[in-house]
Amino acid sequence: MLLCKTRYPVLLVHGMGFRDRKFFNYWGRIPKALENHGCKVFYGNQDANATVHDNAVMIQKSLDYALKESGSDKVNIIAHSKGGIDSRYMISSLGEYERVASLSTVDSPHHGSETVDFMMKFPDILVKATGRITDLFMYIQGDRQPDSYQVFHELTTDYMKKFNAENPDIPGVYYQSFGFRMKSPFSDIIMAFPYSVIRRIENADTDGLLTERAMRWTNFRGMYTSPEKRGISHCDTTDLRRRAFSKKNPSDDSEVSDIVDFYINMVSELRERGL
Repeated sequence: MLLCKTRYPVLLVHGMGFRDRKFFNYWGRIPKALENHGCKVFYGNQDANATVHDNAVMIQKSLDYALKESGSDKVNIIAHSKGGIDSRYMISSLGEYERVASLSTVDSPHHGSETVDFMMKFPDILVKATGRITDLFMYIQGDRQPDSYQVFHELTTDYMKKFNAENPDIPGVYYQSFGFRMKSPFSDIIMAFPYSVIRRIENADTDGLLTERAMRWTNFRGMYTSPEKRGISHCDTTDLRRRAFSKKNPSDDSEVSDIVDFYINMVSELRERGL
């Protein structure tokens, strides 16, 4: 059985700081695994560090392409991190709800970050300088409209409170959200420092960048982790290391041994829903 042969193709929408690339796929082994199970996969191809609005416009163009190439009238969006916010804006504010069957968000900052709130208290000149340096790097990487300074503001709790009021869920689109968590700073050396900072500021479980409070949205499916001591980080959820987390079988539905299996199960559920 082709577990992922959904009615509508899947549009994978990446998060902040990265781009969709052919030779170093943001999503690791995941797209190939979905395609092997019958899924048609397309990509958001938006900027790494553009504003929510600008990225949503770029994703809108990718949506056009996906529908034209697949011959479908809708897509299922699977979005990671800020990509989930970009996608919600496209659906609600840009009026693309008739062309989106579902939105599944993974580790997305739906309620903003209290840690970013804290960081934004630093002198504005420092925040702007950090933004400009980041923009230069992202421009070299291929971004067309990087605006990291504005993006930092868009990750605050105040901004997301206003965003949520202006971008409510649209009836007819199926929404669901997922969260992940590390078990210690040693779970992922890349996320060790931000994990420790967030634990100190927010005193909550985190994937190294966000907490459950930030990630929880409509049809929240829970916080997932691995059977091993390492847990699962923000980077792990897009298969950065291209390997399984554990050889152990999950002991319950909240554990994931290989992130590829997680996405296969997600898309298989969408197929069962007729999406």
